[in-house]
Amino acid sequence: MTVPGRRSSTFSRLLRHGFTDPSAAERLLDLPELAALRDDPVLLDALGATADPDLALRGLVRLAEAQPETERGTFTTTLLSAKPFRDRLLGVLGASEALADHLVRHPKDWETLVTYEAVDLHPGVTEFEHGLAEATDPVALRVAYRRCLLGIAARDVCGTTDVAQTAAELADLATATLRAALALARAAEPADAAQCRLSVIAMGKCGGHELNYVSDVDVIFVGEPAEGADEAKALQAATRLASHLMRICSETTVEGTIWPVDANLRPEGRNGPLVRTLSSHLAYYQRWAKTWEFQALLKARPVAGDLELGSAYVDAVSPMVWQAAERENFVTDVQAMRRRVVDNIPVDRVDRELKLGPGGLRDVEFAVQLLQLVHGRSDATLHSGSTLDALAALAAGGYVGRADAAQLDEAYRFLRAMEHRIQLYRLRRTHLVPEGEEDLRRLGRSLGLRTDPVAALNKEWKRHASVVRRLHEKLFYRPLLDAVAQLAPGETRLSTKAAGQRLEALGYADPAAALRHLEALASGVSRKAAIQRTLLPVLLGWFADSADPDAGLLGFRRVSDALGKTPWYLRLLRDEGAAAENLARVLSAGRLAPDLLLRAPEAVAILGDPEGLKPRGRDHLEQEVLAAVGRADDAEQAVAAARGVRRRELFRTAAADLIDSYGTEDSPRTSDPGALVDRVGEAVTDLNAATIAGALRAAVRAEWGDELPTRFAVIGMGRFGGHELGYGSDADVLFVHEPREGVDEQEAARAAARVVTEMRRLLQVPTTDPPLLIDADLRPEGRSGPLVRTLASYGAYYRRWSLTWESQALLRAAPIAGDPDLGRRFIELIDPLRYPAEGLGEDAVREIRRLKARMESERLPRGADPTLHAKLGRGGLSDVEWTVQLLQMRHGWAEPGLRTTRTRAALFAAHAAGLIPTEEAQTLDEAWVLATRVRNAVMLVRGRPGDTFPSEPRELAAVGRYLGYAPGHVGEMVDDYRRITRRARAVVDELFYGA
Repeated sequence: MTVPGRRSSTFSRLLRHGFTDPSAAERLLDLPELAALRDDPVLLDALGATADPDLALRGLVRLAEAQPETERGTFTTTLLSAKPFRDRLLGVLGASEALADHLVRHPKDWETLVTYEAVDLHPGVTEFEHGLAEATDPVALRVAYRRCLLGIAARDVCGTTDVAQTAAELADLATATLRAALALARAAEPADAAQCRLSVIAMGKCGGHELNYVSDVDVIFVGEPAEGADEAKALQAATRLASHLMRICSETTVEGTIWPVDANLRPEGRNGPLVRTLSSHLAYYQRWAKTWEFQALLKARPVAGDLELGSAYVDAVSPMVWQAAERENFVTDVQAMRRRVVDNIPVDRVDRELKLGPGGLRDVEFAVQLLQLVHGRSDATLHSGSTLDALAALAAGGYVGRADAAQLDEAYRFLRAMEHRIQLYRLRRTHLVPEGEEDLRRLGRSLGLRTDPVAALNKEWKRHASVVRRLHEKLFYRPLLDAVAQLAPGETRLSTKAAGQRLEALGYADPAAALRHLEALASGVSRKAAIQRTLLPVLLGWFADSADPDAGLLGFRRVSDALGKTPWYLRLLRDEGAAAENLARVLSAGRLAPDLLLRAPEAVAILGDPEGLKPRGRDHLEQEVLAAVGRADDAEQAVAAARGVRRRELFRTAAADLIDSYGTEDSPRTSDPGALVDRVGEAVTDLNAATIAGALRAAVRAEWGDELPTRFAVIGMGRFGGHELGYGSDADVLFVHEPREGVDEQEAARAAARVVTEMRRLLQVPTTDPPLLIDADLRPEGRSGPLVRTLASYGAYYRRWSLTWESQALLRAAPIAGDPDLGRRFIELIDPLRYPAEGLGEDAVREIRRLKARMESERLPRGADPTLHAKLGRGGLSDVEWTVQLLQMRHGWAEPGLRTTRTRAALFAAHAAGLIPTEEAQTLDEAWVLATRVRNAVMLVRGRPGDTFPSEPRELAAVGRYLGYAPGHVGEMVDDYRRITRRARAVVDELFYGA
């Protein structure tokens, strides 16, 4: 008798044995159906050993209740007397609610768990065929299938088989089931069966002998006419048989379903015929197949139907599989396939996704299959459909480091075991780790984690996923370093040929040179080489993710050669996670940024500073430049310092642009290209303005000391004045001066002219830093007029001689250096010209249109494609800017928002004022931003300015990556450019030309 207020001893024992609801368990144990079992001393031990004792007990009660009265005694006696049977039955009941439901519906099926012969430990296809032999219809087949599944699950949860053996048994059961289903289909349609030979080829996990409890079974059907039969009719008959087989397995009946049979891996997928002849398959694979289709064929295995035909199919396609790495687009396809599938997983599921998430099963499977494709062409030992067998073969052949392979094997087995147990519970197809405490507890206990199972499960899962994430990329690249390094005795080295094959498959155009770079960087026993061997596996992966891996690796070697002896360089890359990836992105994205970096490699420190990639403002830059000029001994040294600052800031701007355009593992690529364009334009404008201010100070100080005899200002024009400079833009300027009080005008003019000449010379002196070209051709009278004028002279010229195009050019004028007051008064002088009162007259409008039309016909370079020229082509920069500028000159007098030198700001103001409808404004803005980014991309990639897409494939691909297009999609990029600019031109025709 239990004392009131005190727990019974049974209650306490139930708690100790892992029950979460001891009160309910006590009530169940008191039921009459368990009377014979209640006092058994080992029952609680057996229940406590299961994944979920509460679930196991509930299942046991239901099964006992389902036994006929005459059979119940036999059931309880067997349960008490046969420990192996007790462990298997309770193990299944504690892990699978679905199999408990099956046992309740079919109360005698528990007997299949009683026999414990040697053959029961590892059954194969023959044994499973025997177990399904009596099924004469789809419903009976489902019952027999579940009965066989009981044995697999029992061996699994009791540890008789490991995860790989369980997966192989599930694949063998699937093979037997497909054969049984085909037999049922043939029996139902004997005429069809007589007309054709039909072979079922298992693909995916079934083909690889590594199936899950609940998974689509991927197949391909191959058909041939029987002797004397018509081929077309035979294929129709084979298609009916295949369809019937699929329905037998897939349709839901009173006994549920078995699993879906998925034939979508066949040629042309869902759009292709369900059944093809062998010759039709081969014709498709020879002509049309993509790399992923050969990757899928790695696991092809004949399992049902005409096995001779199936073997012929596998023999025929196998050589093509192992030659896939030699295909023209293999590298591009691989890069595309390596893009994370994570992008397609809902955000709320990414962290629970066991298969496709970061560090998931797909990472291991993809890595192993890719290495098989690369090296299997010359090593037949790698020809395996099983992931774990292939991984072992890769390690044995030296293609993967032994330690890495062992860690990956352990992680893959753990993740597959998790997947098995999650699916076993309700026999549902899922790869999501559950969220509920009860589900996680059962899952953890099923994997042997009995002390705090939820915390232990999460810890182990994260640990193994972390191992996969860490090794996934290293798997490709670590052996490449071992191939050029000193290895420990007994380690197998990747041969030079195999290393070259791997580098070529990963996108390196010159594998021999790449290996030389790796040897120079990583060989030896120094601490520097050891750190490089740690860094390079990851860096090589980032290089391979770019359009030019060779350039990335060469650049890294050159930077390392320059900085290798500095104590901070390798430490920065090793310890600052972002620095190494940022450096890899910058070095492999084109020529400009690496060229800038290699002129002063210490700028690599910028990449490790969280604030390092943010542009410095003009005030900060000008202060730094003027301080450097003040410390210099002469003008050339002063401007050299200013140009050094400019080079560093150009690198900062380019690096930030590339990193934000590419994205990194921790931060996705920037989704607003307009913001990137604005940031680059602002940053380059600021650093050029600061450089010119420094050159002006240096030129004045060299001859006149602190003060020039005349006030002097530099006015930015064009993109300079509009804060829209690109990496390759010249600095368009006007020079204006005003004699100081008491200074002779001739003397002032000579002084101003000498300053201009000296500034231009200093900014173009040949040095390691890029020159800054000053262009003053927009001045009055162009190249025929004086380089510098007084403010009064400008006023006189503009009043008397100014043409409409000059007023238009002044829309972009803004002071950028020199005397601020003089610059302000120059702007006051020109405002009435660029924003004429009451707007432009019709004659002036016609003149602007005529000039634009003439420019389109005369200035486009000969041979240039007008649909792809970013500056002068259809819908390009010129089209958009002239349209916006016409609106500014017509309406700027009345709309203050239009009085800006910036194209996008003026466009937005025109829209806000109702001068441009929303859709048209968005169209013009999109085209202008895109054309600007194309010009920036060309300069970043080629290291020299250009207005059209490069013709060289690697350079074109690099432009595509900068613009956000995946490898192999440059055609789509060009098509998008033409489409966007064509729409913009239609708006220009309407708004500018009045069409």
